[in-house]
Amino acid sequence: MEQLIEQWDGESVSIHRDRETGTWMFVCVHSTRLGAAAGGTRMKHYPRPADALADGMRLSEAMSLKFASVQFPHGGGKAVIALPTPEIPQGQARRRLLHEYGAFINSLGGLYSCAPDMNTSAADMDVIAEVTPYVFCKTEAAGGSGDTAPDTAVGVLHGIQAACRYAFGSDDLSLRSVLVQGAGGVGGRLLELLMEADAGVIATDIDSGRLAALGEKGIQVVAPEAALTTECDVISPCATGGIINARSIPQLRCRVIAGGANNQLETPADADMLRKRGIAYAPDFVINAGGILHGGGLEEQHWTREVLDAKLAGIGDAVYEIFEAADRDGISTDAAARRIALARINASAPSGA
Repeated sequence: MEQLIEQWDGESVSIHRDRETGTWMFVCVHSTRLGAAAGGTRMKHYPRPADALADGMRLSEAMSLKFASVQFPHGGGKAVIALPTPEIPQGQARRRLLHEYGAFINSLGGLYSCAPDMNTSAADMDVIAEVTPYVFCKTEAAGGSGDTAPDTAVGVLHGIQAACRYAFGSDDLSLRSVLVQGAGGVGGRLLELLMEADAGVIATDIDSGRLAALGEKGIQVVAPEAALTTECDVISPCATGGIINARSIPQLRCRVIAGGANNQLETPADADMLRKRGIAYAPDFVINAGGILHGGGLEEQHWTREVLDAKLAGIGDAVYEIFEAADRDGISTDAAARRIALARINASAPSGA
């Protein structure tokens, strides 16, 4: 872990260990240049605590880029609750662990505010909020903005339209086939939105029951292992990260990659490989920013639904701007998006200045 911290370009790492369960908790704050850090809370088992720390660092950087890409006044952070076993705690054990985590967040005095992420929910944020005010996306019943997934899907839809306008000269999705990989909260809603737009929809999911249910609705489905080799216009990754890599890119049979998953590229070099293949990639930290606009916009900025809808539509504009900048500068879309976001971060005075 010492080496990870030495090599990281972020601002701070805070560490806490729950003595009762042996659970490690990491809060990684990448930047506070645009404001106090915020980001999701990921709860999962990792082989080593160092793996959990590395995940938090990587995801917190993505949050910095995400906030800057949509010009929202927060810095990037991410928290990881690294469980000692693969079993996800439930009931009273979960509640106690979330209170322990909330007290840890509270001890940081507002440096970082948490929100839901993998294996955490709006209901969990309600529990955490019992011990700290530094929480986004509580349930609506508890005064929060609720589930971010539907609006994340709306932002992804706008991004897909922008990517198609760039790649095909038209954002009319009725002319396109879109494969959605992962039909959970974001992917499931995205499938509905794509069908409303009359797109040709293909779906896949590692959950066989979920996949069967989609097939029963008349949606074309493919096996998970065939997703990246299925011919289509757009692949929309909405599940785990790292699936776009040196092994999968040569097998892709699409013109566009535009989805809601975090960290879709295994390495930055994968964006260059996509560019060489002529595949238009919408950088994930831009296209999936609808969740932060939903939570922060409704709870902190007090936007109306109309303002939020306009901000979500702006994700499409941001994606198209990235394609234009990448072409102009002769670089990958990932590099162009990072350049735009970092310029905004670096142009801001440090927090508190």
